[in-house]
Amino acid sequence: MRSIGNAIPELLAPAGSWDALVAAVAAGADAVYLGGRRFNARMFAENFPSLEDAVDYAHARGVRVYVTVNTLVHDGEIHELEDYLTELCEIGADAILVQDPGVIRLAREIVPELELHASTQMTIHSTDGVIWAARNGLKRVVLARELSVDDIKNIKIVSDDLNIGLEVFVHGALCYSYSGQCLLSSSMGGRSGNRGMCAQPCRKPYSLLRGAADEYGRLRELKSDGVDGYLLSTRDLCTYLSLDRIVAAGIDALKIEGRMKSPEYVAVVTSVYREALDAIARGEWTPDEKEIQRLALAFNRGFTEGYILGADDIMGREMPDNRGVLVGRILNCSGGVAVVSATGIIPEPGDGAVLRSGSEEIGFVVRGKIYLRDGLLRLRVPEGARAGMDVYITRSARLKEDAESIIRRGRDRIPIDLRISFDNGVPVADVYLDGPSGRMELSVRGGFVMEAARTLPLSVSQIESHIRRTGGTQFVFREITVDYPGSLYTTPANLNQLRRDILKAAETALVRAHKRRCIVRRMPSLDRTGRRAERLRVSVYAGCLDVIDGALEGGAERVYFEPLIRDEHDLVSALERACDLCEGRAELVWKWPRITRDRFLRMAGDVLREISVDKIMVENLGALEAAERYGCRIFGGPGLNIWNSLSVCMLSGARALTLSPELSARQIASIASLRQRPDLELIAQGNIVIAVTEDRLISEGESCAIRDRKRIFPVRRDSTGVTNILNSVETCLLDHIPQISSMGVDYVAIDARWRTGRYAREMAEIYSRAAREPSAIPELKSRILRMAMGGITSGHFLRGVAEAGV
Repeated sequence: MRSIGNAIPELLAPAGSWDALVAAVAAGADAVYLGGRRFNARMFAENFPSLEDAVDYAHARGVRVYVTVNTLVHDGEIHELEDYLTELCEIGADAILVQDPGVIRLAREIVPELELHASTQMTIHSTDGVIWAARNGLKRVVLARELSVDDIKNIKIVSDDLNIGLEVFVHGALCYSYSGQCLLSSSMGGRSGNRGMCAQPCRKPYSLLRGAADEYGRLRELKSDGVDGYLLSTRDLCTYLSLDRIVAAGIDALKIEGRMKSPEYVAVVTSVYREALDAIARGEWTPDEKEIQRLALAFNRGFTEGYILGADDIMGREMPDNRGVLVGRILNCSGGVAVVSATGIIPEPGDGAVLRSGSEEIGFVVRGKIYLRDGLLRLRVPEGARAGMDVYITRSARLKEDAESIIRRGRDRIPIDLRISFDNGVPVADVYLDGPSGRMELSVRGGFVMEAARTLPLSVSQIESHIRRTGGTQFVFREITVDYPGSLYTTPANLNQLRRDILKAAETALVRAHKRRCIVRRMPSLDRTGRRAERLRVSVYAGCLDVIDGALEGGAERVYFEPLIRDEHDLVSALERACDLCEGRAELVWKWPRITRDRFLRMAGDVLREISVDKIMVENLGALEAAERYGCRIFGGPGLNIWNSLSVCMLSGARALTLSPELSARQIASIASLRQRPDLELIAQGNIVIAVTEDRLISEGESCAIRDRKRIFPVRRDSTGVTNILNSVETCLLDHIPQISSMGVDYVAIDARWRTGRYAREMAEIYSRAAREPSAIPELKSRILRMAMGGITSGHFLRGVAEAGV
């Protein structure tokens, strides 16, 4: 038995449908998170046509509601989003989860009453990220799933001082990439995870290839090393056995993933964690392996305790979908199939099951009687079964009954204290209950007059007995006081109606307590008189000094240098040499990695005190906060996910901002039309980063790739050890240079990290000349085709990403 003294965190459950909402509430969730038809990161969940009904249902049962508004939005959606945020405020949403900095700006302006939480899609993974969120009015941060308990404890020291809550995932699916930094689905099929339409390509099979790089840094002589399978598929997170460690960290809210899961899943998983948290609160915490079995039967891809608990078994490369629970292995198929039990689990009629051997699967439904003899299970299996195959339960009939029982039983009911008095025979009920802001008092007057009894008057106990019959409602009467003059009578029907009126009034009061009267506000119109760039300039991303040399020879006017170096002394040396190379020739910006944990940011501060560089490119909000604190000039990279004009205004202190590669030309033009803005930049050439992950898929310095059925994706590691997966084809916007220039975009960038000096020189020459001589573009494009890796694409420039229903 384990005991801790910390306060118990909020338990937050998913509600992707009405039935899942009912299940979450019944199973004991303190709060639920759900989405509407638009602007949420699970567009393929059932979601709610009437959010108000869902919010009212939860509030009437004492459950908080957080609405997901956690997609990136473009300028054409801002007016619709204004109306939506106003609606959410008025119906009483307790908070909204957001990803887009522009949505933060909009919400603060038009619905300041509405609490904001940073979605995990915001990729906050450092103390400085939490500081940025607090400074910009957010009240809670859902931290990146890649952080450990120790990381979170360190952040908690600061978050407590800032009065901002921390929320973490404790159960459910894990994304392969840092959330908010994944363009896998977008690049492969146009369905963007940043728009709630992820097609989950990480659950598909891939092969790992190794090779060498040529003079342009392209991968050549690629050969499979025999490593294949579902290389990007993670196991499911399950922290149940170590839940007390997470609670002890002082985290404010624990989140269960699963808005695409069934109501049965929601009921079972929520109830397991509810019971565990209640036991921890009582000081009676003893993990139960049988509960792990329940969780596994609900759904599992194999369980891991995840990054949060330092697990080293996060990847489940063998298979990407529900594994079920192992029953045992077939010993023989004579006289009825005999199974050697491995787990003590006995299948029951109606269970869904599967036989597995390697990649072979045979699914079936358990039928007939199951016998247990001499330590062996005997059951009927389908044709094709053979000795050595493993038997798994993938759907448990008993678990479904368990879930239905949880839903029928419902949550602990809300207590009401009642005092009934009589005004000239009319019963008057003074009702007392706890509401969202403290004790609530209301009065309910009966619709009838009690008359003098002719024969048998009602007693106090009879009146109380009728009133206490709350049945299947969410309420229970705790204390009832009846100031009864005596010798009165009324029909049972009247007393029953009084009870119904009291309960209805209590429910209405709870719901109304959350409603708001919002002043209808609109975001002030932005000045779009436009500004014309003096001329289109070229910048280059470089990972080594040779690439800087090449970029400068090719005419680049700005270099973003991300040294692929870990050692602090070597890093200082490389930056000093880069300064010398660029002096008088180009602007040098130290580019920080996409993921910058606290230890990197501390090291970066030490480095800045030794070198003369004061210009920093950042790709996350924590890095932005740190760089500003160090007094640097800020350049925003693609990891900031700049999708709209409001985000540009939100980050207007930056010297330059790189727009998202998911935007179309029309969307880019809208942002570029802003009169007051930083320089805007587009990645015009290179294999863009489409996923960043803590999975050590390859070793440092290796030239590797992964291959699906038709494409090859280069894989590289950066200076922090984070794995970067690159697009299979190079973005190439050369054909569109005149249009980009006419929009007023200031810079086009060439991403030459992990490439060579020759590549950087030739590409910089091509784009510099194209900006000066558009007529030379056809000739220049033929040169690009000769050195591009995997071919070329204009990406989303022409059409943008796919939209729901399209």
